[in-house]
Amino acid sequence: MAQSNKTVGIDIYYNKSKIKWVVLVVSVLISAGSIFYTDVLVDQLKERERQQIELFAKALQYTIQEDLDRNILFVSDILVQNHSIPTILVSEEGQIINWRNVEVDSSLSTYEQNKVLQKELNRMAETYEPIEVIDRDKITGEVYYINYVYYRNSFLLTQLIYYPYVQLSLIAIFAFIVYLIFNYSKAAEQNRVWVGLAKETAHQLGTPISSLMAWVEYFRDQADIKDKQLFDELDKDIKKLQVITERFSNIGSVPVLSEEKIDELIKNIIDYLKPRISPKVHMSVDSLTPGITAKVNPPLFEWVIENLCKNAVDAMGGSGSIDIFILKGSEHRVFIDISDTGKGIPKSKIRQVFNPGFTTKKRGWGLGLTLAKRIIDVYHQGKIFVKSSEEGQGTTFRIILPTE
Repeated sequence: MAQSNKTVGIDIYYNKSKIKWVVLVVSVLISAGSIFYTDVLVDQLKERERQQIELFAKALQYTIQEDLDRNILFVSDILVQNHSIPTILVSEEGQIINWRNVEVDSSLSTYEQNKVLQKELNRMAETYEPIEVIDRDKITGEVYYINYVYYRNSFLLTQLIYYPYVQLSLIAIFAFIVYLIFNYSKAAEQNRVWVGLAKETAHQLGTPISSLMAWVEYFRDQADIKDKQLFDELDKDIKKLQVITERFSNIGSVPVLSEEKIDELIKNIIDYLKPRISPKVHMSVDSLTPGITAKVNPPLFEWVIENLCKNAVDAMGGSGSIDIFILKGSEHRVFIDISDTGKGIPKSKIRQVFNPGFTTKKRGWGLGLTLAKRIIDVYHQGKIFVKSSEEGQGTTFRIILPTE
């Protein structure tokens, strides 16, 4: 089972996906609440506008059936109160009798005005059922004719309906911009930390390496030391330290990429690692097309392969096999698969393996894969990811490098 360092910062980093879901759920609840409350207001305003139109229709009916000598001021006041709700009065035969709050260009001909009004009438008919204005005999109840008042939402109500969606869209755009700015500033800060750490490490390694080189030369000249082959191995380790120093020096600067044979680079790494790991680990390199080339920075690329192989050895507990397969793909790409027979990665942790602090080692810092991803993605414009992993079966990492 994978473990991780238990510092507060890294715990937050590991749980960032959960935090994102919490923020998303809270945002959805707030948005739903806003839309629900607005819908309540819209329904209330709709009902109020319908009551106004019904009152308007009753006033029209009253003007038809009653003597207005005493009530003319009262009725006229009702009829002119509607300043915002578009209405059209239509006869029983479908002829437009009058309209209110509908924009019609007075410069148009009668035919063109009727065409505009008919289009507006169709729109109203699709929105609400019309309200009847009935003229009937007060004594017999006989219906002389029926008019219909069609209407639609006022401009204010329409604005209120779309307001929450416009509001949420603006909030989403603002949140997206803030997210981009935050990510950019966070990446810039991480870059400064990585560069500073790498440069300081390279600087600190310089002095002991120079001292080791001097001591090796000193002991090599001693006549009483018979095993001179020991110094050859020490020279290899010193050169390795120099390569490591060069790697750290390259972090933060623009690395020089050169055309290299990938299979030869990887075989050199394997040859160096074999005497320094458990003899129970079998390592192999296979390429369908020998001599596949890609533009890489050898010290940094070797660092990535070395990191993946060392992690594989740790995952296998010092016993198993590491198989590296190199394939030239389409679209000018090179695929490098590194497979091991280790304990695998839980599916819930696969997305976290490249996060700073993620490690399966009790004493690990969890920076190896983070550096590997940075080297491949940023410096080589490639990709590195977990191709497959099964608990108890092993893991396969894939590196994709562009050849051009």
